[in-house]
Amino acid sequence: MAAPPCAFSPRGCRLFASSGPDGRLRVWDTAGSRLQHEYVPSAHLSAACTCLAWAPAGARQIPSKDGPQRKKRKSEVGEVDKQLDILAIGTAVGSILLYSTVKGELQSKLDGGHDSRVNCVRWHQDSCCLYSCSDDKHIVEWNTQTCKVKCKWKGDNSSVTCLCISPDGKMLLSAGRTIKLWDLETKEVYRHFTGHATSVSSLMFTTVKPMNESKPFDGITGLYFLSGAIHDRLLSVWQIRSDRKEKNAVMSFTVTDEPTFVDLTVSEVKEEPVKLAVVCRDGQLHLFEHILNGYCKKPLTPNSTIQIATPGNDGDSTPKPVPILAAAFCKDKQSLLLVYGNTLQPIIEKVSLNTTESHICLVRDVQKVLSLKTDAALTKVKTPVVNSDTKVLVPGIPGHSTSVKTPASGKEKKKNKRKPGETEESIEERLGALDIDVSKVKTPGGLPQTDSFAVLLVQGLESNDAEILNKVLNTKKDHIVKNTVARMPIHAVIPLLHELTKRLQGNPYSASLMVRWLKSVFTLHASYLSTLPDLIPQLGMLYQLMESRVKTLQKLSRLHGRLFILVTQVAASQRVQDVPEVNQTAKLVYEDDSSEEEGSDDEMIGDKDSDENWDEDEEKEEQSGEQDMTVEKEINGDSDLEPENESEEE
Repeated sequence: MAAPPCAFSPRGCRLFASSGPDGRLRVWDTAGSRLQHEYVPSAHLSAACTCLAWAPAGARQIPSKDGPQRKKRKSEVGEVDKQLDILAIGTAVGSILLYSTVKGELQSKLDGGHDSRVNCVRWHQDSCCLYSCSDDKHIVEWNTQTCKVKCKWKGDNSSVTCLCISPDGKMLLSAGRTIKLWDLETKEVYRHFTGHATSVSSLMFTTVKPMNESKPFDGITGLYFLSGAIHDRLLSVWQIRSDRKEKNAVMSFTVTDEPTFVDLTVSEVKEEPVKLAVVCRDGQLHLFEHILNGYCKKPLTPNSTIQIATPGNDGDSTPKPVPILAAAFCKDKQSLLLVYGNTLQPIIEKVSLNTTESHICLVRDVQKVLSLKTDAALTKVKTPVVNSDTKVLVPGIPGHSTSVKTPASGKEKKKNKRKPGETEESIEERLGALDIDVSKVKTPGGLPQTDSFAVLLVQGLESNDAEILNKVLNTKKDHIVKNTVARMPIHAVIPLLHELTKRLQGNPYSASLMVRWLKSVFTLHASYLSTLPDLIPQLGMLYQLMESRVKTLQKLSRLHGRLFILVTQVAASQRVQDVPEVNQTAKLVYEDDSSEEEGSDDEMIGDKDSDENWDEDEEKEEQSGEQDMTVEKEINGDSDLEPENESEEE
């Protein structure tokens, strides 16, 4: 998770501004760690603060959004210029807010320059111009007097994450993964610097004049600048040369973790060393002191490391580390302002530098300091003493002269109306009566949870909270998915598509759930997506993923068909094997004596079968012929003959 944006004011670090995870802007007085201003943007949840930048000391007053004001006297103008502190706030939706800490209100809003997250804002030293860069790959030059875009150009092929203006105000450093030096008049690239593998998070010049004073100075050649990147434990130092051959870093500083806040003292003389304070993600502060005099092969280690820990008293004897949030050098360059503790209630302390020791551990009782601050704040609040005879005046009916009775008298009347012997209900019973079963409440617009799902989805996308996103995106009910997508704001559509694309490349089960969300997004927000000019590069990964899936569809369908045939055949064979066999043994067997002889003559009988059939047919014909003869004889009277005579005749 990225560190919350914070910045010190340019006038001696008198104020410290920070934006917490809740989207509120808080401005603290560094002298006493007191909260001076708290500003809640109207869209602090949907358009969280991404970067901060204080206006320089010589900036002119910016017109208020309420319109032209009355002309001030010279004395008033001088007082306002001394106190004027304008804070530029970049948001996640592409707009920039200008907040006045003197008036405690929003001065103006810069819109129309970016259509994506603003990564960095920088003020010009002399004019009232403001420069900003964004994830939409563009750099915008703003006119803060008119609140309009003065110039806009493409800064890189990917997101532009950081900006820095040269000391003479004629050059601009921009960085994504490569660092470019731009000429602000022609908006052309003057130099390229390559060396970071990840996005650059910090850029600042370390020298005002070149170390080699023999050559004439053109305002930029010979200067050194510092850069740091995310997930990189090296801070690189680059030198702007007259030739274009040298593009690599001349030296580097090594730290223990990714740098989150960097401050330095600018070297104005050749022999003056550059002092560097680097706050890392692990909560440590590293101090460097080095004279920039050309190329250095080995990375430089810190001269001193500062840590803060609790004393470990009372029941817990183990000291606990207290994270350092930010650090800045004071005007004397011999002391530091340390901001440590919690982002919502930080502690600001001035510490004198002692670089003779390589490691310094400051023991601070954070809870005790916070309790003392709370007690001191409570003593300043005075509550008026109200007697029982005091009359409370509340708004009444216009034109009505009768006095309005106080709420206390109403309570007394209610008490008098209670019946004798009736007991008063306890607080538990009253809360039980107020308890409402959510399942019994029917809302006409569908399920009540879709509203909370839409809010949860937007919060999860902005905070990149995996737990919230898993809870919402793992929903299996189609109507909840459709209602959530329909009720989510427009600016969250593209981040949702990026999150769905990332999850489609993971587990196949989660990919099947993400397809439902994709279908709903494309169905309900097709008109909005069609209006985006850079839709194809933003959804390039999704297009590529869909094409790769579609290419293998034909092969997968063939494989599916073959596997289906094999599975059905295996299932059919298993069904045949599972059928119980029929018992074919005879229940009753009769054995004859001649069965063995008959069994031996079976083969002979089989061979003579056809001949015997012919003989039987002839015998049957003869018998039938004889029967016919006897019938005729009976008819003719020949049957009266005796058998003897018959035999003789034969």
